[in-house]
Parts: sequence; C-alpha cells; structure tokens
Amino acid sequence: MYDVIILGAGASGLFLAEFLKNKKILIIEHNSKIGEKIKISGGGKCNITNKYVNYKNYYPESEFVKNTLQKAGNKELLKWIKNKGLKVYELKEGQYFFKSSQDILNVLQPGCKVLLNTEVLEVKEGFEVVTDKGVFKSKNVVVALGGRSYKKLGASEKGYEIAKNFGHTITPLKPALVGFTVQPQENWFKKLSGVSLRADVYVSDKKFSQNILFSHRGITGPAVLNASLYWEKGRIKIDFLSGKKLEEFLTKGHKQITTQLPLPKNFVKEFLKSIGLDDKKVKFLNTNEWEMLKHLENYEFAPAGTFGFERAEVTKGGVNLNEINRYMESKKVKGLYFIGEVLDVTGELGGYNFQWAFSSAYLAFLGLSL
Repeated sequence: MYDVIILGAGASGLFLAEFLKNKKILIIEHNSKIGEKIKISGGGKCNITNKYVNYKNYYPESEFVKNTLQKAGNKELLKWIKNKGLKVYELKEGQYFFKSSQDILNVLQPGCKVLLNTEVLEVKEGFEVVTDKGVFKSKNVVVALGGRSYKKLGASEKGYEIAKNFGHTITPLKPALVGFTVQPQENWFKKLSGVSLRADVYVSDKKFSQNILFSHRGITGPAVLNASLYWEKGRIKIDFLSGKKLEEFLTKGHKQITTQLPLPKNFVKEFLKSIGLDDKKVKFLNTNEWEMLKHLENYEFAPAGTFGFERAEVTKGGVNLNEINRYMESKKVKGLYFIGEVLDVTGELGGYNFQWAFSSAYLAFLGLSL
C-alpha cells in the first residue's frame, strides 16, 4: 500500500515527487524515460518560468489560478531553483531558461519507485491502479498525465478518461500554442515559408507583440502561438508595422514601396501581389492604392483551423476547475488529485505552463500533507 501513486512523470508529477520525499510514493509512467517533454522544451533549454507571471497569462482567467499563483508563484519557483543550486538565465521578454533542460532533469530524478513503460488501464475506487504490469494500491492517486498534445511523446487522453470515470466534467479539448492553417485568400502566406518578422497580433481582447513565422502550412511563431490560445473562431488582426503608420515610412516619393518599408522585401512583394498592386514609386500611388497599403497596419484574416494536436505545444481544456478544491483535490472523490496540463488551465508561451506544473504540484503537496 502506497501513500501516493502519481500517474505520469512529466513536470508536474516530478515536482510533486520532489516535494513528497517523506512519503511512500510510486510513479507510473508510460514512456521509457521520465520528463521526455521537459527534455525537448524551450529548444532543449527548458523555459521554466517568466519574470511577469499573472493569472491573466492563463486561459481561462480564473480566481482558481489567481489563488494558486498567490501561494506558489514565480518567486517560489525561482527560490526553489536557487536552493537546488541551479542557475537560470533571463532572456528576451522576461523568460527564464536553463543552460540545458538536463540541469533540471538531474534535480528532478525521483527518489522513489518508478515504473516505466507501464500503461495505466484503470483506476478503481479504493484506490486500485490497474496497469499492464499489475495492480497497485494507494491511499491517494494524483493524475499528472498531461494533455493530448505531442503524441510522439506518448500523449493520450487517459487522464481525462480517469476523471470522467470518477464523475468529472471535461471541458472541450483543443490544440493550443499552435499555428494556423489559412483560407485560400491567404495562400500567399505559404509562399513566404521560413520568413519571420515582428508584428502585433490581436485576438479577442489580447495583443501579442512578438515574432510571427510564415510556413508552408500557414502562419506560426510566438505571437501566433499565443493568439491560438484565445482564438475560438472568427477573425484575427495583424499589424505588420507594430503600431507605426504607413506614412512614417513612405516619405520619399521617388523611391519604390519595397525599399522604404521596414519589412523583409520578399514579404512586401508577396503582400503587394495579394492586393493586386505593383511595386512602384510612392509618388505614383493614388488614394485607393494608399488605402490598400494601409492593410499592413490592420490586416484581418479568418484562420481555416490549426495545425492540430500533433503540432500543438499544449492542450486547451481539461478537468473542470469548479470540481477541484484549492489543493487540486477532487470535490467528488477524496484522495483523488489532478495537477498540470490535465486541468482546464493553459498558459501562454513563455514559461507559464512549467510555472503551472510547479504551482499545481505544490498545492497538491500541501493538500497531501494535511
């Protein structure tokens, strides 16, 4: 009989195991190694948190997330990192990285029994965890199985299935932090595959001033990935001039349009083709052509869809927060906990999801220590 069985050896599960060293714990993981997603995150450097963590960086905005971050926010995570003798580097826009993701994986090596390559088949009341390697009993079970994204790393819907079997509601699952496919009228995006530029992307009531990247499938890059978290359907606006006005650049009448705009030339050329305008000297532009060019300040398009779960960094949706108490414990079944991505909490790009893994694990630790 274990004190706690943790299902999943991703970030949230490993953090929890680290906090619960004084208890008898079993971790069950379907991959052949622990922390597979941690290893590849942040380009192999693990974007662990952000200097500017706020509940408004999470979808949906909720008091649940706000209260959790107040108890275990970025200050607590950075203090924990320092106490472990680890060093983080603050890079662009307040993001914190390690020199290598292996740095934190070395620290999160669990000092408890771990079953790798093990599939959870069912969790019965009691708790009995039925796996393909046998049945294991525990006083508490923590579901830390992540979301549907990254199937190549073994992602599945098992965490949601377990929640449903115990009477929990699952809010609809959608790919998030993912690129957009485009309608035929935006096919010119595809001709720019590999081109990157900084822009302001607006969706819902959010604005993201970051890079966008055109691809053979549509459009991606940090600003677009963040926008995907808040997009349901409808139109997205891009300001390719980042708040500046067209007239600020097209000041020399004797020069071509492409030579005066602060944008990659191949981008400007494809944009001009898309609106049916030749690259000409500015002095020859008529009023209607000026208005067409102003779409650079306010380009609106309706995505056809997203690149899907296979390309999504995270899963939006999950176990309904109204059915979870402040310690991440089920309000329906005592001793059943949900942490990390399996909950209906999704952070923006920039370290927010690793922060949530830490924060939710820490609150579960507090609950399990009562």
